[in-house]
Amino acid sequence: MNKAVLIISLILSAIIRPFLISAQPNFPETTAPQLDSTLTWLHQRGLFNGVVLIVENGKTIYSKALSSTNLNAQEPLKTTSSFNLASVSKQFVAMQVMQLHDQGKLEFDDKVQKHLPDFPYPDITIRQLLTHTSGLPEYFDLVQKYTTTLDTLTNDGILELLSIHRPTLEFAPGARWEYCNTGYLMLALVIEKVAGMPIEVFFKQQIIEPLGLRDTYMYSLKMKQSPRNRVYGFARENGRKVLNDLIRVDGVIGDGNVYASAADLLVWDQALLSQKLAKAATWQEATTPVRLNDGSTYNYGFGLSIGDGGKILSHTGSWVGFYTLIVRYLNQKKTLIVLTNGTNPEAPGIVRNILEGKPITLPSFQIITNASLLDGTGTPARPASVRLRGNEIWEIGELTPFPNEPVTDARGLILAPGFIDSHSHHFGSLEEAPEALSAVSQGITTIITGQDGGSIPVDSIEAFIEKRPIAINVGTYTGHSTLRHQTMGANLFRTAKPEEVEKMKVALVGELVKGSFGLSTGLEYEAAFFSNRDEVLKLAKVTAAAGGRYMSHIRSEDLQLDEAIDEIIEIGREAKLPVQISHIKIADRERWNSAPQLLARLQAARSQGIDITADCYPYDYWSSTLRVLFPKRDYTNLASAEMAVRQLFDPAGSVVVHYAADTSYAGKTVTAIADLRHETPAQTLMALVANAAYFSAKNPDYTGSVEGIMGKSMAEADVARLLTWPHTNICSDGSAGGHPRGYGTFTRVLGRYVREQKLMPLETAIYKMTGLTAEHLGLTDRGLIKNGYQADLVLFDPATVQDNASIQDSRALSTGIEKVWVNGDAVYQSGQATGKLPGKFIQKSR
Repeated sequence: MNKAVLIISLILSAIIRPFLISAQPNFPETTAPQLDSTLTWLHQRGLFNGVVLIVENGKTIYSKALSSTNLNAQEPLKTTSSFNLASVSKQFVAMQVMQLHDQGKLEFDDKVQKHLPDFPYPDITIRQLLTHTSGLPEYFDLVQKYTTTLDTLTNDGILELLSIHRPTLEFAPGARWEYCNTGYLMLALVIEKVAGMPIEVFFKQQIIEPLGLRDTYMYSLKMKQSPRNRVYGFARENGRKVLNDLIRVDGVIGDGNVYASAADLLVWDQALLSQKLAKAATWQEATTPVRLNDGSTYNYGFGLSIGDGGKILSHTGSWVGFYTLIVRYLNQKKTLIVLTNGTNPEAPGIVRNILEGKPITLPSFQIITNASLLDGTGTPARPASVRLRGNEIWEIGELTPFPNEPVTDARGLILAPGFIDSHSHHFGSLEEAPEALSAVSQGITTIITGQDGGSIPVDSIEAFIEKRPIAINVGTYTGHSTLRHQTMGANLFRTAKPEEVEKMKVALVGELVKGSFGLSTGLEYEAAFFSNRDEVLKLAKVTAAAGGRYMSHIRSEDLQLDEAIDEIIEIGREAKLPVQISHIKIADRERWNSAPQLLARLQAARSQGIDITADCYPYDYWSSTLRVLFPKRDYTNLASAEMAVRQLFDPAGSVVVHYAADTSYAGKTVTAIADLRHETPAQTLMALVANAAYFSAKNPDYTGSVEGIMGKSMAEADVARLLTWPHTNICSDGSAGGHPRGYGTFTRVLGRYVREQKLMPLETAIYKMTGLTAEHLGLTDRGLIKNGYQADLVLFDPATVQDNASIQDSRALSTGIEKVWVNGDAVYQSGQATGKLPGKFIQKSR
């Protein structure tokens, strides 16, 4: 145990005094202090409000009560406070059935229809209702479908819904065990019919009065008056208590809505163990695991879970703001009772583990205060604090730090969701640099790899992360070119045969099942360039059937742009799946400043129901191979080289970043190299491609990239317009080196396009980096600062945030990024990596 927590608990024990009796046999001296300090620690953090009672040999050996019976905090909780027992109520209903059995008024194997003629399932027995083996569907589904918010449900009302609509059984009666609240509502009706009186009256006569219970009763919203000592349920929401009590379905009784105090449960427990309420044979039957149709058994009896070979009888309950637990250790003659009213599900389990001598893990917390919160929805910033619980966002609002809680003072800076890079090539550097400095230094917390048609199998990525922890989250698409390589070998410069497409489809499904986000294509590159539209469409349809998405480096970003756009729109229409254009651009110099026309075409497709989107990086030059400048793959055709110089890129502004055949060319423009060679830029372009091919042939074991160029071929005005389209999210298309986008994309948007050019509001830019990206990927637990979402966060100064990477120094770190969290751990702070490696492999949301 944390020493600081223990010291605080000892101080608080003088203020919040537990009912503590000296240790007894089977109750080590250390158990009581551990329980006391743990419950106090949990209470301070809003994780325990309730009563704990431990009994041994019929005597209380530990009792503690914390918090109040209602939101007004006027009456403190006591062992005599009456809690809604939720599903622990079922054992009281089961006992009444047992009592009617012992009175000779019913048999456990009676058909339910014998007592409830309107019950529409002739084969279901009372025993199957008691043991959750009936196959009945949950009544909540019927309620949602066939009632309105004005209806307060009753047991008779549920029977009527079953009779009218006759929902299909989940399985044949007795075939398997599946917890079912509906069965206990029917049991309550059986009790009323056989006993000839309301169940609450029979309960009082047969159990409450004989045992002398003082704080036990049944209560539903159909009753006229709420009992005086009824405990109200509440929830903790963003640091405040809010009512979380009975709702409109709580006109029913049977599956819950028995109220009792811990003190009364002690009496009830002893009565069960002494068999005061049912015959010995009946009790034996109730505590025997149910036998299924196939002869197997399940460890559940009549309203009781059966553990450790029958040595432990227990049940849990949860409903609205109540979590309850009762455990009977028969051999030790010990009973644990935990009743809570604060939406705190972990406290009962923690108490049980302490009592059983098992290790416990308490949640960790940290708080970020004084933040200007941009939550990723596109709405303006608001002042707030954010509390993290482990790897999740737990609370947002006006929050006060817990005792000894780690605090990050945001000092009014912007706190945003961690940036999601929907098109990244950073994964390749994580083996050597697992701290992912190129990504986290610009606020990226999640990268999506497998782009441009090339991917790594899901199993390999998961194995890599397990073996080599990393700082960022990684998700992947499955690459079309990779599928072609696996199926067709090196013979890729042709259309795939039908049987090859079938093999690709099988491999693709295997990856989608394992969590791939969908299919990615790099149709401009040689490995996929010779595929036809039908091949891609067939794979896209397989992707759609698995709930995946399609992302494409389209077939042309320059001369054949119109046809390439037509292809991706058709895929979206025919395959009926979301489609996204990777790093959207207009790379034909003759079409510069035509972004409005392109976006109008995309918007028209959206109006036809095609979910087409795009991602974009904020630079007017790309990074690729020299070979992409020959769309017809005719590398020795001077006319094609001259067309490339004229239309596809500006040789004077395009830099050869690496060139293995002659390393002295690295860092020079194509024009500068042409001057050195005394050639025209077109002639030099052809020579560079040819010499690189010769180098590759002579050096088959060479592992690096043979050549690469940063091609200047976009207009700044087009980049700006494409970035601002409402359906464009930000991506880097970067890696840890080469193009400066690998280190500076996201901070460049925030500094250059938001602060300096005011191209878009800050909240819009953040939305395009987070919430919109998550939407385009289908992520449902990242991209927003929202309760329950993963704690991926970035804290930055909007006045200073700026990219510093350039062609000359592509690895220069950005400024203005103060701190970055991934899954709750700070991975970047004060301009350097922290060494924490909490990254995960993330799958597409199912």
